[in-house]
Amino acid sequence: MNKSELEKIKHKISLELQNTIQSIRKYKKLTQPISPENAIGRVSRMDAINNKSVVEAALRKSEEKLKKLKMVKKNISNKDFGICIRCKTQIPIGRLMIIPESTKCVNCA
Repeated sequence: MNKSELEKIKHKISLELQNTIQSIRKYKKLTQPISPENAIGRVSRMDAINNKSVVEAALRKSEEKLKKLKMVKKNISNKDFGICIRCKTQIPIGRLMIIPESTKCVNCA
């Protein structure tokens, strides 16, 4: 991997970190408890509880992605960065640009 590709990936990681942090903030606001004092109907309350469950799942997924992105940002200067952990081949730059936290190539994923 050459220097310009590495810089592109670093920039992509920074953007993904910012977007993921914003998503986590948004999801945390949406997962606030539903107060029983709110005057909403039973069906609406059940719908709100269901939506809250969906948002909580998205929050967990975003938090996991944030962890992976932070780890990748820390390890980007390692000589093994961009190498598949399973088959030890180079992960294509296109895959790293789409999913910068990738540790496996397309064939091994």
